[in-house]
Amino acid sequence: MTPAPEAVAAPSSAAGTLERGSSHPRPHHRLALVVIATAQLMVMLDLTIVNIALPTIRRELHFSATNLTWVVDAYVLVFGGLLLLGGRAGDLYGRRRMFAVGIAAFAGASLVGGLATDQPWLIAARAVQGVGAAIASPTALSLVVSTFDEGSARNRAMAVYAAMSAAGGALGLLLGGILVDAASWRWVLFVNVPIGIAVLALTRVALPAGRAPIRSSRRLDVPGAMSISAGMALLVYGLVSAPTDGWSSPRTDLAFAAAAVLIGVFVAIEHSAKEPLVPLGFLRHRNRAAGYGVMLLLGAAMLSLVFFLTQFLQDVLHYSPILAGVAYLPIPVSVAGTSVAVSHLVRRFGARRFLVVGPVFVALGLLWVSGVSATSGYAQVFGPLVLVGLGMGLSFVPLTLNAVSSVGRHEFGLASALLNTSQQVGGSLGLATLVTVAATATRDQYEHALGALRAAGAGVGAPRLHALAAAASVHGYQMAFRSGAAGAAVAFVVAVALLRSKVSGRAAPPGPAPGQGPAPVPAPVPTPGQGLALGPGAESMALNAEHVVASADHPGPPTR
Repeated sequence: MTPAPEAVAAPSSAAGTLERGSSHPRPHHRLALVVIATAQLMVMLDLTIVNIALPTIRRELHFSATNLTWVVDAYVLVFGGLLLLGGRAGDLYGRRRMFAVGIAAFAGASLVGGLATDQPWLIAARAVQGVGAAIASPTALSLVVSTFDEGSARNRAMAVYAAMSAAGGALGLLLGGILVDAASWRWVLFVNVPIGIAVLALTRVALPAGRAPIRSSRRLDVPGAMSISAGMALLVYGLVSAPTDGWSSPRTDLAFAAAAVLIGVFVAIEHSAKEPLVPLGFLRHRNRAAGYGVMLLLGAAMLSLVFFLTQFLQDVLHYSPILAGVAYLPIPVSVAGTSVAVSHLVRRFGARRFLVVGPVFVALGLLWVSGVSATSGYAQVFGPLVLVGLGMGLSFVPLTLNAVSSVGRHEFGLASALLNTSQQVGGSLGLATLVTVAATATRDQYEHALGALRAAGAGVGAPRLHALAAAASVHGYQMAFRSGAAGAAVAFVVAVALLRSKVSGRAAPPGPAPGQGPAPVPAPVPTPGQGLALGPGAESMALNAEHVVASADHPGPPTR
């Protein structure tokens, strides 16, 4: 198999000796872990903290219901599209250097975004935040691997790192509510600035400089990353603009056509590149491809739930931002508890059973929440959130295990990174699609109700028009939730139809490539999307998967 392009070599004993014997002083490990974990907390925090502020941002910057999606999608699209590129940049140009570059870009864009006075300004700042996060997150985890020796020290560091990933999602909801209530929506972005400055100030002191980047013929697949990111962005633009411009308008048609061309260019680039960003052959494995499909669909369902439910809670039920944040707590509790249980049970029952059941819970939760109305109480939200949390918790560990169970350990990094990218792409495309569904349903419902009133000769004063608009918005949310449930149901079908009956905790032994020495063990690449589910990050899932693999009673070669 082709070695993972973003694979991060775990320091073997020899590598550890070289580092300790270098001219660079050994870093203070505790301070290094604080710096790395704080950086990851900042990135994870940003995923949920902005969602809580969306209703306020919409009112103050006059976003339309469809254009509001760009506040989320600009970040998620760029993050997912450049994640693999960011990991490889750290390997080629130095992890500490690229870590600092990523943090500086993220913090600087947060400052600029917090000062935004119009929509394009904020959206551009969010895109640059995505660039910074795509560089900082994979290099941060790589620094954990290169800083801490294999064994208990690295395991403890990974545990702290994963805890920060999980805490960031839940903390973002609470902190976002407090900041919006007490100050302004701008502080959900400004909060990253002092954190970023502190991380940058300590980076040179706390983190190892590492060995100088080795000059080689390896190159970054920039054309591949740019073509797929631009293609996805144009596809999202076409979906978001269709309700207002019309599905047959020249602008919509041009966006879809350009997206198709760029995605085709990406496939051609990856097919001919010597070091492709995404080796196309890697996706031919049936179980692995099915797992990526399930993650793509679940990512779409989860991001859309948070996007629409936040607006429903604040705009329809009139929750304050902080109360809306607290309302989401059933999800992180359910995800965390279920994930811990599944990480033990998966060794006994295999991953497939959980991958089949998980999407069912998500679909049922979304279908349940689609019954909300303007008179609903929190009980009609609490139950669905618990179900969705259980479904995501049932899915996370098995999805990561499924991704890495058929590859050698030298390809763990690529397998987990593609899983993360699937979630980001699924979230962005799913959100754009469901925003279109909601906007269309809202408009149709409003026009139908208004027409019925006029036909009956009833008055249509301002209060009645406001009531009609509110009822139409709720109908749009309901249709979005039902469409999300349909997507989760498709994930169930994919899991049943395409996953082979045995998805075990066994991976291919980490054999060397032909003519090479022992293959390196890559660090898993973190995913921000796990923060959207407010549960353990993918880094903890990949670590758990590696532990399951290592503890398999009779490891054998993968089934091809």
